[in-house]
Amino acid sequence: MLNVQTDKFFAGELIPGSRRVPLDAIGPGTPELAKDAEIVTYCGGPACSQSIEAATKLTELGYTNVRTYREGLEGWKAAGNEVVAPSPAPAA
Repeated sequence: MLNVQTDKFFAGELIPGSRRVPLDAIGPGTPELAKDAEIVTYCGGPACSQSIEAATKLTELGYTNVRTYREGLEGWKAAGNEVVAPSPAPAA
């Protein structure tokens, strides 16, 4: 799963097991994503369109197994699930 919220909207929360790849960072150089891997994009909730935009971009880039989790963080938390903070970037 990918949290695709841009910096403007990212509040420091991830669905456990997911990682953050902001919508504006998705492009030909999108790192470490296999073209045939299952990719689920999500953002803040049903009113947020960034997950749909990200899925469209990924599909246009040749990713073949992409879908969106429309409920996003809002729906995830409303269902009683917990969120986590992103792991700190490794030191260089």
